[in-house]
Amino acid sequence: MSFTSRRTALAVFAAAALGLGGGVAASAVPTASAAPSTPEAVAFQASPGELWKRTELYFGTTKPGGGELTDAEFAAFTDKVVTPRFPDGFTELTGRGQWRGSDGVISREKSKVIVVVYPFGDRDANREIEEIRTDYKKAFAQESVLRTDSVEKVSF
Repeated sequence: MSFTSRRTALAVFAAAALGLGGGVAASAVPTASAAPSTPEAVAFQASPGELWKRTELYFGTTKPGGGELTDAEFAAFTDKVVTPRFPDGFTELTGRGQWRGSDGVISREKSKVIVVVYPFGDRDANREIEEIRTDYKKAFAQESVLRTDSVEKVSF
């Protein structure tokens, strides 16, 4: 299975297992000139908030030599790597998933998901997210960290 297939399978499984809904696609956002034709469209336009970016990062926790990353190890990673980049906040979820590695072996493992939402104007977010992925792969000898991006309407 290719890397893309692996990412797709992991995303589908994690979304189903964690009950995560998909984001609002930018093309699905009604424009000012589009007249709402369904109750859902009217509700979307009437809800408070503004459009922000949403990124989910999926972290496997199986160590290459055996064993599993502990919650304390992951907490130390988020304290050192994630929090400094997104001090305004993020959400951490725990789940179980599976994926097929580049060696063809299917691995089932506990996973962690970090969800962060940030304004479109955050010019540093993409770089910071990629640094988080790189640091995790390096620190825990992981083959990959899945990233998904969407657009959400948020209100605080």
